[in-house]
Amino acid sequence: MTVADLADTAPLVLPVFVQGLALSLGLIVAIGAQNAFVLRQGLRREHVGSVVLFCAVADALLIIAGVMGMAQALGQRPGLARALALAGAVFLAAYGWRALQRARQAQQLTAAAGGPGLGRGAAVAQAAAFTLLNPHVYLDTVLLVGSIGAQQPPALRGWFIAGAGTASLCWFGLLGFGARWLAPWFARPRAWQLLDAAIGLTMFVLAALLLRHALAGP
Repeated sequence: MTVADLADTAPLVLPVFVQGLALSLGLIVAIGAQNAFVLRQGLRREHVGSVVLFCAVADALLIIAGVMGMAQALGQRPGLARALALAGAVFLAAYGWRALQRARQAQQLTAAAGGPGLGRGAAVAQAAAFTLLNPHVYLDTVLLVGSIGAQQPPALRGWFIAGAGTASLCWFGLLGFGARWLAPWFARPRAWQLLDAAIGLTMFVLAALLLRHALAGP
C-alpha cells in the first residue's frame, strides 16, 4: 500500500470502525440465553473473566472468518456482492423493525444467581454451548457481518473487524463485570424498550448506508 492510498483511506477509518461497532452491538444486545448466562456469572462473581474473554474471542474469530471468507468469495463476483448488500439492507431493515416492535412490549432480562456453582471448565463449556450452538450466531456474525465487512476496501477491513470485535468485548465485559449494577436496570422493561428503540433506529441507518453502497457499486 502506498502513502497515497493511506492518505485516501485515513478519513474513512473512523466511519468504518463505527459501522462495525454499531452493527455488532445492534445484533448482540438482545434478551437471550448467552447474555443471561454472562449476567449470571457476573452476579455470582464466578470465572467472569474467563467467560467474558471466551465470548468476546469467539465472536471476534467468527467475525474474522466471515469477513475474510466472504472477501475471498466475493472478490471476483461484484454482482453477488451487490446482491448480498441488498439482502443485507433488507435484513437490517427487518431487524430494525422487529426491534421497534419489541420496544412496544414489556420485556426484561433476569439471571438467577442461585444454584450450584460451576468450575472454570464447566463455565467456559456452557459459554461455548450458548455461543456456538446458536444457529443465529453464524447468520449474524459470519454471513451478515462478514458480507458487509468484506465489501469494505481491503485497507479498511481490519478497522471494521476491530469495531465489531470491540463491541463484543465491551458488551460482554459490561454484562459480566457490571452485573451487580446492571441487573436491576436490565430487570426494568422500560430500559429494554428504550434500548430496542435505539437499536431499531441504528439498524435502519445501517440499512440505508448499505443500500446506498449497493446502488453506487459498479
